Amino acid sequence: MTRVLYPGSFDPIHNGHLEIIATASRLFDEVVVAAMRNPQKGEPLFTLDERREMLHESVAHLSNVRVTMFASLVVDLARDEGADFIVKGLRAVSDFESELQMAQMNHKIAGVDTLFIPSTSGNSFLASKLLREITRFGGDVTTMVPPPVARRLQEKYGR
Repeated sequence: MTRVLYPGSFDPIHNGHLEIIATASRLFDEVVVAAMRNPQKGEPLFTLDERREMLHESVAHLSNVRVTMFASLVVDLARDEGADFIVKGLRAVSDFESELQMAQMNHKIAGVDTLFIPSTSGNSFLASKLLREITRFGGDVTTMVPPPVARRLQEKYGR
């Protein structure tokens, strides 16, 4: 059985994330989606508990996907989960540059390999940061996020 770990902040999860999760669920026996607080990304919009709920609701149709939270090094979580690989999505060349550096560091410190899954062009422009900003200013992102996320974004911004 091959288990992969897909880590991220998922603040919030969007259709690009879902595409990577769905692809990984077709390729591997089990996918562990792990949300974390990323201090490099500033204050989160959603709490870890809110993100956990949105992730659960958004991946409920995928029977081989499990959701967890973490506050440690990704490689430590990969070891604790028994993950064979870390999976990361790529939207653009700029993603590759930063993700490659992280993948090489993870391999150096823990021997874990990272596999990259490119997103389709239909989702390559999606970024949680942009979706939060659009919603904050009254824009509609409902076609870019799962329904549970659209509902929570509207609630968060009082719409």
